[in-house]
Amino acid sequence: MLPLNWHLERKFSEMDLGFFTMPIHPQSRNYVETLKEDRECAILADQLGYKEAFFGEHITDAAETITSSLIFIAWLLNETKNIKLGTGTLNIPNHHPAKIAAEVAMVDNMAKGRFIMGISPGGLISDAEVMGNLERDRTAMLVEGIEMVLNIWAKDPPYKLTGKFWNVTTEKTQMPDIGQGTIISPYQKPHPPIVVTAVAPFSLGVTKAAERGWDPISANFLQPRWVASHWPKYVDGCKAAGRAADPANWRVAKCIFVGDDLATAKRYATDPQGPYYQYFSSLFKKLKAAGRAELFKTDRDQDDDELTIEDIVEQLVIYGTPDKVADELLEFRETVGEFGTLLYAGMDWKDKILGKHSMELLARDVMPAVNAAIY
Repeated sequence: MLPLNWHLERKFSEMDLGFFTMPIHPQSRNYVETLKEDRECAILADQLGYKEAFFGEHITDAAETITSSLIFIAWLLNETKNIKLGTGTLNIPNHHPAKIAAEVAMVDNMAKGRFIMGISPGGLISDAEVMGNLERDRTAMLVEGIEMVLNIWAKDPPYKLTGKFWNVTTEKTQMPDIGQGTIISPYQKPHPPIVVTAVAPFSLGVTKAAERGWDPISANFLQPRWVASHWPKYVDGCKAAGRAADPANWRVAKCIFVGDDLATAKRYATDPQGPYYQYFSSLFKKLKAAGRAELFKTDRDQDDDELTIEDIVEQLVIYGTPDKVADELLEFRETVGEFGTLLYAGMDWKDKILGKHSMELLARDVMPAVNAAIY
Protein backbone atom coordinates (compact mmCIF):
# COMPACT_ATOMS: atom_id res chain seq x y z
CA MET A 1 0.00 0.00 0.00
CA LEU A 2 1.11 3.58 -0.64
CA PRO A 3 1.55 5.76 2.47
CA LEU A 4 -1.63 7.37 3.73
CA ASN A 5 -0.25 10.86 3.06
CA TRP A 6 0.77 10.04 -0.54
CA HIS A 7 -1.87 12.38 -1.98
CA LEU A 8 -0.51 15.28 0.12
CA GLU A 9 2.87 14.99 -1.55
CA ARG A 10 1.57 15.50 -5.09
CA LYS A 11 -1.73 16.73 -6.46
CA PHE A 12 -3.30 15.71 -9.76
CA SER A 13 -6.51 16.48 -11.59
CA GLU A 14 -9.26 13.91 -11.31
CA MET A 15 -9.00 11.07 -13.82
CA ASP A 16 -11.86 9.86 -16.04
CA LEU A 17 -12.47 6.22 -16.91
CA GLY A 18 -12.91 4.97 -20.45
CA PHE A 19 -12.67 1.75 -22.44
CA PHE A 20 -10.54 0.61 -25.37
CA THR A 21 -10.65 -2.71 -27.15
CA MET A 22 -8.95 -4.35 -30.08
CA PRO A 23 -10.34 -7.67 -28.90
CA ILE A 24 -8.24 -10.78 -29.44
CA HIS A 25 -10.56 -13.75 -29.21
CA PRO A 26 -9.57 -17.42 -29.51
CA GLN A 27 -10.02 -18.44 -33.13
CA SER A 28 -12.06 -21.42 -31.96
CA ARG A 29 -14.85 -19.18 -30.69
CA ASN A 30 -17.99 -18.54 -32.74
CA TYR A 31 -17.80 -15.19 -34.52
CA VAL A 32 -21.43 -14.29 -33.87
CA GLU A 33 -20.88 -14.88 -30.15
CA THR A 34 -17.68 -12.81 -29.92
CA LEU A 35 -19.33 -9.88 -31.69
CA LYS A 36 -22.24 -10.07 -29.25
CA GLU A 37 -19.75 -10.23 -26.37
CA ASP A 38 -17.88 -7.14 -27.58
CA ARG A 39 -21.19 -5.34 -27.90
CA GLU A 40 -22.29 -6.39 -24.40
CA CYS A 41 -18.96 -5.21 -23.02
CA ALA A 42 -19.47 -1.74 -24.49
CA ILE A 43 -23.05 -1.52 -23.21
CA LEU A 44 -21.83 -2.51 -19.74
CA ALA A 45 -19.21 0.24 -19.87
CA ASP A 46 -21.98 2.75 -20.59
CA GLN A 47 -24.09 1.44 -17.73
CA LEU A 48 -21.13 1.65 -15.34
CA GLY A 49 -20.41 5.28 -16.20
CA TYR A 50 -17.34 4.86 -18.40
CA LYS A 51 -16.99 8.16 -20.27
CA GLU A 52 -15.93 6.85 -23.67
CA ALA A 53 -15.12 3.68 -25.58
CA PHE A 54 -12.85 3.04 -28.57
CA PHE A 55 -12.91 0.06 -30.91
CA GLY A 56 -10.07 -1.16 -33.11
CA GLU A 57 -10.59 -2.44 -36.63
CA HIS A 58 -8.69 -5.12 -38.52
CA ILE A 59 -9.59 -6.52 -41.92
CA THR A 60 -7.39 -9.62 -42.07
CA ASP A 61 -7.33 -11.19 -38.62
CA ALA A 62 -9.25 -14.23 -37.42
CA ALA A 63 -8.70 -13.23 -33.78
CA GLU A 64 -9.15 -9.43 -33.92
CA THR A 65 -12.50 -9.51 -35.64
CA ILE A 66 -14.06 -6.03 -35.60
CA THR A 67 -13.51 -5.30 -39.29
CA SER A 68 -15.13 -1.84 -39.23
CA SER A 69 -15.15 0.31 -36.13
CA LEU A 70 -17.75 2.62 -37.72
CA ILE A 71 -20.19 -0.23 -38.35
CA PHE A 72 -19.65 -1.50 -34.82
CA ILE A 73 -20.31 1.97 -33.37
CA ALA A 74 -23.49 2.31 -35.42
CA TRP A 75 -24.63 -1.02 -33.89
CA LEU A 76 -24.14 0.44 -30.41
CA LEU A 77 -25.70 3.88 -30.74
CA ASN A 78 -29.27 2.96 -29.85
CA GLU A 79 -28.12 0.58 -27.09
CA THR A 80 -26.06 3.18 -25.21
CA LYS A 81 -27.07 6.46 -23.63
CA ASN A 82 -24.16 8.56 -22.40
CA ILE A 83 -20.86 7.02 -23.41
CA LYS A 84 -18.92 8.60 -26.29
CA LEU A 85 -17.96 6.09 -28.95
CA GLY A 86 -14.74 6.31 -30.93
CA THR A 87 -12.91 4.61 -33.76
CA GLY A 88 -9.78 3.09 -32.37
CA THR A 89 -8.79 3.55 -35.08
CA LEU A 90 -9.82 4.32 -38.62
CA ASN A 91 -6.78 3.04 -40.48
CA ILE A 92 -6.67 5.83 -43.05
CA PRO A 93 -4.50 4.15 -45.74
CA ASN A 94 -7.09 1.38 -46.04
CA HIS A 95 -9.95 3.73 -46.98
CA HIS A 96 -10.63 6.30 -49.69
CA PRO A 97 -10.85 9.79 -48.14
CA ALA A 98 -14.22 10.52 -49.73
CA LYS A 99 -15.64 7.33 -48.20
CA ILE A 100 -14.22 8.25 -44.79
CA ALA A 101 -15.68 11.76 -45.00
CA ALA A 102 -19.13 10.49 -45.94
CA GLU A 103 -19.33 7.59 -43.48
CA VAL A 104 -17.87 9.47 -40.51
CA ALA A 105 -20.29 12.35 -41.17
CA MET A 106 -23.18 9.90 -41.18
CA VAL A 107 -22.15 8.22 -37.93
CA ASP A 108 -21.44 11.59 -36.30
CA ASN A 109 -24.96 12.77 -37.16
CA MET A 110 -26.39 9.51 -35.84
CA ALA A 111 -24.39 9.93 -32.61
CA LYS A 112 -25.33 13.63 -32.11
CA GLY A 113 -22.05 14.53 -30.43
CA ARG A 114 -21.18 11.14 -28.93
CA PHE A 115 -18.56 10.35 -31.56
CA ILE A 116 -14.75 10.64 -31.44
CA MET A 117 -12.66 10.11 -34.56
CA GLY A 118 -9.56 8.05 -33.85
CA ILE A 119 -7.12 7.73 -36.76
CA SER A 120 -3.85 5.98 -37.50
CA PRO A 121 -1.80 4.56 -40.38
CA GLY A 122 -2.78 1.05 -39.20
CA GLY A 123 -0.56 -1.42 -37.43
CA LEU A 124 -1.53 -4.80 -38.86
CA ILE A 125 0.83 -5.61 -41.71
CA SER A 126 -1.49 -8.17 -43.30
CA ASP A 127 -4.10 -5.40 -43.64
CA ALA A 128 -1.50 -3.28 -45.41
CA GLU A 129 -0.67 -6.16 -47.74
CA VAL A 130 -4.25 -7.00 -48.64
CA MET A 131 -4.96 -3.34 -49.42
CA GLY A 132 -1.83 -3.05 -51.56
CA ASN A 133 -0.08 -0.70 -49.13
CA LEU A 134 2.65 -2.90 -47.71
CA GLU A 135 5.47 -1.13 -49.52
CA ARG A 136 3.91 2.33 -49.41
CA ASP A 137 4.62 5.15 -46.94
CA ARG A 138 1.54 4.64 -44.81
CA THR A 139 2.33 7.61 -42.57
CA ALA A 140 2.31 9.84 -45.66
CA MET A 141 -0.97 8.22 -46.68
CA LEU A 142 -2.42 9.00 -43.26
CA VAL A 143 -1.47 12.67 -43.57
CA GLU A 144 -2.78 13.04 -47.11
CA GLY A 145 -5.96 11.12 -46.39
CA ILE A 146 -7.01 13.03 -43.28
CA GLU A 147 -6.16 16.36 -44.92
CA MET A 148 -8.48 15.46 -47.78
CA VAL A 149 -11.23 14.47 -45.35
CA LEU A 150 -10.94 17.79 -43.51
CA ASN A 151 -10.90 19.70 -46.81
CA ILE A 152 -14.06 17.94 -47.96
CA TRP A 153 -15.82 18.97 -44.77
CA ALA A 154 -14.51 22.54 -44.89
CA LYS A 155 -15.34 23.39 -48.50
CA ASP A 156 -18.40 23.46 -50.70
CA PRO A 157 -18.56 21.14 -53.71
CA PRO A 158 -17.49 20.53 -56.35
CA TYR A 159 -14.41 19.04 -54.76
CA LYS A 160 -11.08 19.18 -56.54
CA LEU A 161 -8.38 17.57 -54.43
CA THR A 162 -5.30 16.06 -56.00
CA GLY A 163 -2.76 14.03 -54.06
CA LYS A 164 -0.05 11.44 -54.40
CA PHE A 165 -2.32 8.58 -53.30
CA TRP A 166 -5.87 9.75 -54.01
CA ASN A 167 -7.87 12.24 -56.05
CA VAL A 168 -11.27 13.58 -55.01
CA THR A 169 -13.52 15.43 -57.44
CA THR A 170 -17.19 15.78 -58.36
CA GLU A 171 -16.66 18.53 -60.95
CA LYS A 172 -17.95 16.56 -63.93
CA THR A 173 -21.08 15.18 -62.32
CA GLN A 174 -22.29 17.72 -59.76
CA MET A 175 -25.92 18.86 -59.93
CA PRO A 176 -26.34 21.37 -57.09
CA ASP A 177 -30.08 21.84 -57.54
CA ILE A 178 -30.75 18.22 -56.54
CA GLY A 179 -27.73 17.74 -54.25
CA GLN A 180 -25.78 15.36 -56.45
CA GLY A 181 -22.03 15.56 -55.90
CA THR A 182 -22.27 16.73 -52.28
CA ILE A 183 -20.79 14.93 -49.27
CA ILE A 184 -22.73 15.50 -46.05
CA SER A 185 -21.07 17.46 -43.22
CA PRO A 186 -20.49 16.10 -39.69
CA TYR A 187 -22.81 16.92 -36.80
CA GLN A 188 -19.95 18.36 -34.70
CA LYS A 189 -18.41 21.53 -36.07
CA PRO A 190 -16.04 21.94 -37.72
CA HIS A 191 -15.58 18.19 -37.31
CA PRO A 192 -15.56 15.49 -34.60
CA PRO A 193 -12.66 15.59 -32.12
CA ILE A 194 -9.67 13.74 -33.56
CA VAL A 195 -7.35 11.48 -31.57
CA VAL A 196 -4.36 9.43 -32.68
CA THR A 197 -2.92 6.27 -31.19
CA ALA A 198 0.64 6.60 -29.89
CA VAL A 199 2.65 3.40 -30.06
CA ALA A 200 6.28 4.19 -30.85
CA PRO A 201 8.56 5.34 -28.02
CA PHE A 202 9.26 9.08 -28.30
CA SER A 203 6.64 9.24 -31.05
CA LEU A 204 7.12 12.10 -33.47
CA GLY A 205 3.56 11.41 -34.60
CA VAL A 206 2.31 12.70 -31.24
CA THR A 207 4.05 16.02 -31.87
CA LYS A 208 2.66 16.32 -35.38
CA ALA A 209 -0.84 15.46 -34.16
CA ALA A 210 -0.67 18.01 -31.36
CA GLU A 211 0.40 20.68 -33.85
CA ARG A 212 -2.87 20.04 -35.69
CA GLY A 213 -5.00 20.21 -32.55
CA TRP A 214 -5.39 16.46 -32.10
CA ASP A 215 -4.84 14.48 -28.90
CA PRO A 216 -3.07 11.15 -28.18
CA ILE A 217 -4.06 7.74 -26.89
CA SER A 218 -1.03 5.86 -25.56
CA ALA A 219 -1.32 2.15 -26.28
CA ASN A 220 -1.93 -0.45 -23.57
CA PHE A 221 0.93 -2.74 -24.60
CA LEU A 222 3.81 -0.33 -23.96
CA GLN A 223 6.27 -0.36 -21.10
CA PRO A 224 5.57 2.60 -18.77
CA ARG A 225 8.81 4.36 -19.74
CA TRP A 226 7.67 4.47 -23.38
CA VAL A 227 4.26 5.76 -22.33
CA ALA A 228 6.03 8.50 -20.37
CA SER A 229 7.94 9.48 -23.51
CA HIS A 230 4.71 10.58 -25.22
CA TRP A 231 3.93 13.55 -22.97
CA PRO A 232 7.01 15.67 -23.83
CA LYS A 233 6.30 15.06 -27.51
CA TYR A 234 2.73 16.24 -27.00
CA VAL A 235 4.00 19.34 -25.20
CA ASP A 236 6.31 20.10 -28.11
CA GLY A 237 3.44 19.92 -30.57
CA CYS A 238 1.12 22.06 -28.48
CA LYS A 239 3.85 24.66 -28.03
CA ALA A 240 4.41 24.81 -31.80
CA ALA A 241 0.67 25.33 -32.29
CA GLY A 242 0.45 27.98 -29.60
CA ARG A 243 -1.94 26.04 -27.40
CA ALA A 244 -1.73 24.80 -23.84
CA ALA A 245 -0.71 21.19 -23.28
CA ASP A 246 -3.49 20.01 -20.96
CA PRO A 247 -2.98 16.57 -19.34
CA ALA A 248 -6.77 16.21 -19.37
CA ASN A 249 -6.51 15.62 -23.13
CA TRP A 250 -4.10 12.69 -22.81
CA ARG A 251 -5.65 9.22 -22.80
CA VAL A 252 -3.66 6.19 -21.64
CA ALA A 253 -4.86 2.63 -22.21
CA LYS A 254 -3.89 -0.05 -19.70
CA CYS A 255 -4.44 -3.80 -19.24
CA ILE A 256 -6.14 -4.28 -15.88
CA PHE A 257 -7.91 -7.09 -14.09
CA VAL A 258 -9.67 -6.56 -10.77
CA GLY A 259 -10.86 -9.46 -8.64
CA ASP A 260 -12.34 -9.92 -5.20
CA ASP A 261 -9.21 -11.75 -4.03
CA LEU A 262 -5.58 -11.78 -5.13
CA ALA A 263 -5.45 -15.50 -5.90
CA THR A 264 -8.33 -15.27 -8.37
CA ALA A 265 -6.94 -12.12 -9.97
CA LYS A 266 -3.45 -13.59 -10.39
CA ARG A 267 -4.78 -16.82 -11.83
CA TYR A 268 -7.03 -15.11 -14.38
CA ALA A 269 -4.43 -12.51 -15.42
CA THR A 270 -1.42 -14.82 -15.71
CA ASP A 271 -2.81 -18.27 -16.64
CA PRO A 272 -1.23 -19.36 -19.97
CA GLN A 273 -4.72 -20.42 -21.06
CA GLY A 274 -6.26 -17.16 -19.91
CA PRO A 275 -7.28 -14.13 -22.00
CA TYR A 276 -4.49 -11.77 -20.87
CA TYR A 277 -1.70 -14.23 -21.54
CA GLN A 278 -3.17 -15.18 -24.91
CA TYR A 279 -3.66 -11.51 -25.80
CA PHE A 280 0.02 -10.73 -25.28
CA SER A 281 1.14 -13.99 -26.86
CA SER A 282 -0.69 -13.05 -30.07
CA LEU A 283 0.33 -9.41 -29.98
CA PHE A 284 3.98 -10.14 -29.27
CA LYS A 285 4.24 -12.54 -32.20
CA LYS A 286 2.68 -9.96 -34.55
CA LEU A 287 4.81 -7.04 -33.40
CA LYS A 288 8.01 -9.04 -33.29
CA ALA A 289 7.41 -10.16 -36.90
CA ALA A 290 6.89 -6.50 -37.82
CA GLY A 291 10.19 -5.52 -36.17
CA ARG A 292 8.52 -3.76 -33.24
CA ALA A 293 9.44 -5.97 -30.28
CA GLU A 294 11.04 -2.98 -28.56
CA LEU A 295 7.59 -1.91 -27.37
CA PHE A 296 7.76 -4.73 -24.81
CA LYS A 297 11.32 -4.02 -23.69
CA THR A 298 12.38 -2.18 -20.57
CA ASP A 299 15.64 -1.34 -22.37
CA ARG A 300 15.85 -0.72 -26.11
CA ASP A 301 19.14 -2.65 -26.25
CA GLN A 302 17.56 -5.76 -24.79
CA ASP A 303 17.70 -8.77 -27.12
CA ASP A 304 14.37 -9.89 -28.57
CA ASP A 305 15.05 -13.46 -27.47
CA GLU A 306 15.18 -12.38 -23.83
CA LEU A 307 11.53 -11.42 -23.92
CA THR A 308 9.03 -13.92 -22.51
CA ILE A 309 5.25 -13.74 -22.41
CA GLU A 310 5.35 -14.44 -18.67
CA ASP A 311 7.50 -11.36 -18.05
CA ILE A 312 5.46 -9.20 -20.42
CA VAL A 313 2.22 -10.10 -18.66
CA GLU A 314 3.68 -9.45 -15.20
CA GLN A 315 5.09 -6.10 -16.34
CA LEU A 316 2.16 -4.81 -18.35
CA VAL A 317 -0.97 -6.13 -16.63
CA ILE A 318 -2.08 -4.51 -13.40
CA TYR A 319 -4.06 -7.14 -11.51
CA GLY A 320 -5.27 -7.77 -7.99
CA THR A 321 -7.83 -6.67 -5.45
CA PRO A 322 -9.32 -3.17 -5.70
CA ASP A 323 -6.84 -1.82 -3.13
CA LYS A 324 -3.84 -3.33 -4.90
CA VAL A 325 -4.97 -2.16 -8.33
CA ALA A 326 -5.64 1.36 -7.03
CA ASP A 327 -2.14 1.52 -5.53
CA GLU A 328 -0.50 0.25 -8.71
CA LEU A 329 -2.46 2.66 -10.89
CA LEU A 330 -1.26 5.54 -8.73
CA GLU A 331 2.31 4.28 -9.04
CA PHE A 332 1.87 3.90 -12.81
CA ARG A 333 0.54 7.44 -13.08
CA GLU A 334 3.44 8.72 -10.99
CA THR A 335 5.80 7.03 -13.46
CA VAL A 336 4.23 8.16 -16.74
CA GLY A 337 2.92 11.54 -15.63
CA GLU A 338 -0.51 13.07 -15.20
CA PHE A 339 -3.12 12.08 -17.76
CA GLY A 340 -6.82 12.72 -18.07
CA THR A 341 -8.44 9.41 -19.00
CA LEU A 342 -7.58 5.83 -18.14
CA LEU A 343 -8.81 3.48 -20.86
CA TYR A 344 -9.51 -0.02 -19.60
CA ALA A 345 -8.31 -2.50 -22.22
CA GLY A 346 -11.05 -4.97 -23.12
CA MET A 347 -10.20 -8.67 -23.32
CA ASP A 348 -11.95 -11.86 -24.32
CA TRP A 349 -14.43 -12.89 -21.63
CA LYS A 350 -13.18 -16.41 -21.10
CA ASP A 351 -14.99 -16.22 -17.78
CA LYS A 352 -17.88 -13.82 -18.36
CA ILE A 353 -18.65 -13.39 -14.67
CA LEU A 354 -15.06 -12.47 -13.82
CA GLY A 355 -14.70 -10.28 -16.90
CA LYS A 356 -17.80 -8.23 -16.09
CA HIS A 357 -16.96 -8.07 -12.40
CA SER A 358 -13.53 -6.64 -13.16
CA MET A 359 -15.11 -3.74 -15.04
CA GLU A 360 -17.57 -3.22 -12.22
CA LEU A 361 -14.92 -3.22 -9.50
CA LEU A 362 -12.76 -0.79 -11.44
CA ALA A 363 -15.62 1.70 -11.79
CA ARG A 364 -17.14 1.20 -8.35
CA ASP A 365 -14.14 0.74 -6.06
CA VAL A 366 -10.85 1.43 -7.82
CA MET A 367 -11.45 4.75 -9.58
CA PRO A 368 -13.04 6.47 -6.58
CA ALA A 369 -10.03 5.44 -4.49
CA VAL A 370 -7.60 6.66 -7.16
CA ASN A 371 -9.36 10.00 -7.52
CA ALA A 372 -9.60 10.46 -3.77
CA ALA A 373 -5.81 10.14 -3.66
CA ILE A 374 -5.03 12.43 -6.58
CA TYR A 375 -7.72 15.09 -6.29
